[in-house]
Amino acid sequence: MHIELSPNKRYYSIGEVAKAFDVNASLIRFWDKEFDILKPKKNAKGNRMFTPEDVTNLKLIFHLVKERGFTLEGAKTHLKEGQKKTLDKFEIISKLETIRTQLTNIKNEL
Repeated sequence: MHIELSPNKRYYSIGEVAKAFDVNASLIRFWDKEFDILKPKKNAKGNRMFTPEDVTNLKLIFHLVKERGFTLEGAKTHLKEGQKKTLDKFEIISKLETIRTQLTNIKNEL
């Protein structure tokens, strides 16, 4: 998973989010309907505007469904039963992957 969204923005369009996750916007809309933890704002036109918290939750959903192979129901149950624990583990994994990338870059420069 390669997510590149500016950390300084308050809201991201569905197109930006879909591109960052390399999925169709329809999948993001579907997940928005399926998962209660996603709460994007809607602008005057009715377009979804995702907060950084929504993006973090989407990363978690993406991780569970696409990378770990959870069913939607399994992911929902997992999130409800242990959201904090799962989020902590996911953040640790993300940090370790970032460190690995940095170390690989350093190794390649030597």
